[in-house]
Amino acid sequence: MDGIGIVEVEAGGMVFRARVAGPEDGRPVLLLHGFPETSAEWVLQLPVLAAAGCRAIAFDQRGYSPGARPADEAAYDRDALVGDVLAVADALGAATFDLVGHDWGGAIAWQVAGLHPERLRTVTVVSTPHPDAMSAAARDSGSGQRKQSAYMDMFRTRGVAEERLLADDAAYLRAAYGGLPDDAVTEYLAVLREPGALTAALNWYRAITPKSLHDAGPITVPALYVWGSADGALGRTAAELTAAHMRGPYRFVELSGIDHWVPENAAGRLNTELLRQLAAH
Repeated sequence: MDGIGIVEVEAGGMVFRARVAGPEDGRPVLLLHGFPETSAEWVLQLPVLAAAGCRAIAFDQRGYSPGARPADEAAYDRDALVGDVLAVADALGAATFDLVGHDWGGAIAWQVAGLHPERLRTVTVVSTPHPDAMSAAARDSGSGQRKQSAYMDMFRTRGVAEERLLADDAAYLRAAYGGLPDDAVTEYLAVLREPGALTAALNWYRAITPKSLHDAGPITVPALYVWGSADGALGRTAAELTAAHMRGPYRFVELSGIDHWVPENAAGRLNTELLRQLAAH
């Protein structure tokens, strides 16, 4: 897309592939993708942020970038993934920055906000509830969250998940992507078919423990949480419980009828809310 460049960022002893847009001296905004996508999921946000004067950087995270794909499963624990965000920000000269995350990127964004609030101006999370809210929803038998999260058990099964996700020309993943554009799906699958990439992406599920996700605590930085009411993986109970873990300025925006793929399927609304958040803080 016009105005988006592809660069490599050396950080923490690894090399991350990144999409960038906007003036080099603009307000730094880092965007974290989820599973099973790449930084390409933000192509509808990057030019909008750039037009607002921001330096927007979406990088392919650990396991998705060929130069940042350690083989050891333990290399994908919470601290490593949080450390990558800070290392990339440091490499870009961003002592403070705005952070945006979706899906797994959203889970890591909550962690950065909770553990390193001094580094953030704002945090915006798309789809993913605060980890303590997610845990509470999973314990609530009436919420349905446990059933919605059942796929994670398969993802954690070594070897079996890789085979199932790529079988029949990646039919499972293609179904999960739903109505995303064919060119986007083609790009995501090309990355996940690289040697070791799918296992590395699944190691996010295998290496992170529930305990580590609950260590971050409450969020004190200005926070925006955008959730689609038709999200098949992340339900209403966890979304609404997220407010209980906010200690700073907080906005919750529900997108009626929108599924999990908010950055693509509700780009206009997300962009409006994101720019509003940045302008307010």
